[in-house]
Amino acid sequence: MKVGVLTGGGDAPGLNAVIRAVVRKCLMNGHEMVGIREGWRGLLECKFETLDRNSVSGILHRGGTILATSRTNVYKEKDGEATVIKNMKDNGIDALVAIGGEDTLGVASKLAKAGVQVVGVPKTIDNDLSATDFTFGFDTAVNIATEAIDRLHTTAESHNRVIVVEVMGRHAGWIAVYSGMAGGADIILVPEQKYDLDEVCSILRKRHEGGKSFSIVVASEGAIEKKSENEMLLQDQKLDSFGHVRLGGIGNYLAEQIEKRTGYETRSTVLGHIQRGGSPTAFDRVLGTRLGVFAAELVEEKKWGYMAALKGTDIVSVKLDEATGELKTIDMKLLDVASTFFG
Repeated sequence: MKVGVLTGGGDAPGLNAVIRAVVRKCLMNGHEMVGIREGWRGLLECKFETLDRNSVSGILHRGGTILATSRTNVYKEKDGEATVIKNMKDNGIDALVAIGGEDTLGVASKLAKAGVQVVGVPKTIDNDLSATDFTFGFDTAVNIATEAIDRLHTTAESHNRVIVVEVMGRHAGWIAVYSGMAGGADIILVPEQKYDLDEVCSILRKRHEGGKSFSIVVASEGAIEKKSENEMLLQDQKLDSFGHVRLGGIGNYLAEQIEKRTGYETRSTVLGHIQRGGSPTAFDRVLGTRLGVFAAELVEEKKWGYMAALKGTDIVSVKLDEATGELKTIDMKLLDVASTFFG
C-alpha cells in the first residue's frame, strides 16, 4: 500500500517522534510512504513528498513537525470531502495516518465514514482528548510551564510581587493544574471551575498578611470569572476554520485587577507558544514512538476508523468517534489536592 501521513492543528512536541515511528514501521511492513504537507490542506492541494528512512533520520529530538501543519477543515471547503477522495485516488494513496487533536481527528472520523481508509494518533498539549489517558506534547508543555514558574518564584520574591502566569488550556485546565502543583503555585484557576476575583484577592491578602511577601497565580487562558456569564477573554473575534476564537488576555486582566484591589504590585507573564516549542521530553518521545508504531500496526490490520490511545501503561485501539465525542476535562479531585496549598 501507499500510506500517507499528515499532522494537523497546533504543533506539539513529539510530532516528529510519531512521524518517524509511523514511517519506519510502515516501511518495515513493505509499504510506500508519502508525507502530506500542511495537514488537511496538503490533501486538498496535493502537497506530497516521498518519505524514506533518510527523511526521518535525526528528527526524534526535534520539536515542531517536519511535515508542517495547518488548521484546515476539509468540511468547510467546497467539495472538500470529494476532493480529498479524488486526490488520494489520483495519487495512488491507499490509506492515511492522521496525527492531530480534536479537530483533525474529527475530520478523520468523518472521512472514515465516507469510506476513506484512515487511522489516527491523538495529539494535543492540552491533554483534553477523550479515550486516551495522556496525549504526547502534554508532558513537555507541563515541564516548560513548571520551569517558568520556578524562575518566576525568584523574581517575585525579590520584588515582593504577585505574578500571574497565563498558560494554555481553552476548555480544560490540565496544564494549569499539573504545572501549578509542580511549581508550588499559590492559586490555580481553570476553565472547569469559575473563579471569584474577590475570593482570589482574599486568599492573597491572607497569605501576605501572614508573612509572605510574594505570590504566584497560575491561570488557564480559558478560565472564566463568575460574573462574566461564560465569556472567555479573547484576543480578537476572528474564528478559525473549526470555529475557534483566539483566547488571551486573562493574565493581564487578573494582574490589573489584583493590583487595583489589593495594592500589591502585580505582573503578568504569558507563556503562549513557548509551551509548544522546543525539544520533547523523554516521556513524550517514548509515548509518540509507541503511538506511531501502533498506528502503523492498525494500518497493517486494516483497522480503519480507529486511533492509537494510551490506557494505563498499554497502547490500545479506540474508535475515532470515541476520541472526538467529548472533551476530557480535569478530575476535580486534582484541584482539591492543589487547593490544599493555596494561600
